[in-house]
Amino acid sequence: MSQAIKSFSPKFSDSAIEDAHRRLGATRYPDAEAVEDWEQGLPLHYCQELIRHWQQDYDWQRVPRRLSQCENLVTELEGLQIHFLHIRSPHTDARPLLITHGWPGSVLEFLELIAPLTDPTQHGGSPADAFHIVIPSLPGYGFSERPTTAGFDVHRIATMWDKLMLRMGYGHYIAQGGDWGSLVTHALLLLPDTHCMAGHINLPILAPDEHTLTSDEPAEKATLQAAMHYQTHESGYSKQQSTRPQTLAYSLADSPAGQMAWIIEKFAQWTDCVRNGIRHPENAIDRDTLLDIVTHYWMTNTGGSSARLYWESFNQPDLRPIEAPIGISLFPKELFLCSERLAGTRYQQLIFFNDDHPAGGHFAAMEQPAAMISDIRQWRSTLESQELI
Repeated sequence: MSQAIKSFSPKFSDSAIEDAHRRLGATRYPDAEAVEDWEQGLPLHYCQELIRHWQQDYDWQRVPRRLSQCENLVTELEGLQIHFLHIRSPHTDARPLLITHGWPGSVLEFLELIAPLTDPTQHGGSPADAFHIVIPSLPGYGFSERPTTAGFDVHRIATMWDKLMLRMGYGHYIAQGGDWGSLVTHALLLLPDTHCMAGHINLPILAPDEHTLTSDEPAEKATLQAAMHYQTHESGYSKQQSTRPQTLAYSLADSPAGQMAWIIEKFAQWTDCVRNGIRHPENAIDRDTLLDIVTHYWMTNTGGSSARLYWESFNQPDLRPIEAPIGISLFPKELFLCSERLAGTRYQQLIFFNDDHPAGGHFAAMEQPAAMISDIRQWRSTLESQELI
């Protein structure tokens, strides 16, 4: 296997853009929903509005142009060409930080974090806050190669990421992630010979204990309520992707409108976007940035391949205790919540816990970048003050 690291230029072909325009123009719409909110999914009127904007007003080269502001690289890991962003800090003592995205996100989620984390003196920080950053695209996501065989679960991805950081010359590093990035960070910390020294997550993964099940404490009740809401109202997508991702893939590969609806509905449900009782994803993230995420999936034809990660890893989560140092940032509209007490039952060395954010949801790096930057800096400072890294 080649260990070469090569430069990569993200781009979308004119012919692929023309094909997307043609398909959008030929969209066959269903009947409108029978309710006046998002209870049945993406409302027809908003779907039509987004498609009109996507086809007529959106800049289809935004994604390559935004990514090209960073160094884009590829390297072969486990037989796959993996795309990643690499941003070196101008500060020589910067700490290597690996950031992993989730679904339906991408490396685009973290673009607003890069400058403050790599060049903190220009963004309200000190040289001690500086990071060298590596942000890979998960296998089958974005510009990373799509696996053609089974077995690329979060544990294998963690092994790949550890090799990637060593290949980049980072003998020791710390890691951050939400959604699948949280599970990959867990897996990195659980690797027998890991070079990952500590983790920070914004999606805790753990089972409620007896105290949570019986307690009247607000934080414990919120944990159960969030879990029950997810199971009752939010989990349909995961059941489909974790059992029959290939069946879903035909629709996602054939219809940009279908791919858009599949993703945008999650941003409406998982962000902190309700204002005056009205749910709208653009209350949390602007329209073109939402369409950047969709376009990244559509133009790389990774709707189906990204869904397969659920088939690989969703049904049997690894809930072993984590002994390595870890920090947790919890935002109020996150899918899963937990008390600091409950977090400590799995995370044996919980050195940072912040659930005191007034706003934000599942896509915290996009919704509340300043808060995420502050928490990452505090987590890193705590690690260093306790001489854990």
